[in-house]
Amino acid sequence: MSVEEATVRKVASLARIALKDEEVAPLTQEVNGILDWVEQLAEVNTDDVEPMTTVSPMRLKRREDVVTDGGYPEMVLSNAPAAQEGFFVVPKVVE
Repeated sequence: MSVEEATVRKVASLARIALKDEEVAPLTQEVNGILDWVEQLAEVNTDDVEPMTTVSPMRLKRREDVVTDGGYPEMVLSNAPAAQEGFFVVPKVVE
């Protein structure tokens, strides 16, 4: 797979990247080199490789989901510009 200068210009425009005319040709070669490298990766046999989500097999430390503070709705709502029936009142944004 390869890209042309017109494609590089279009992608740069979509990404809001300003390119000078002299930058387009080298960037086109660089993108084509990256795409060639990705095609080489597709040739690697990965049939016996298990999918993984991280390179190190460790789990994140977890804590119990326990409420340690709270139960003060009056104090929380005292800072609200408008409150009603224990909830914040916000302006309607969707008709």
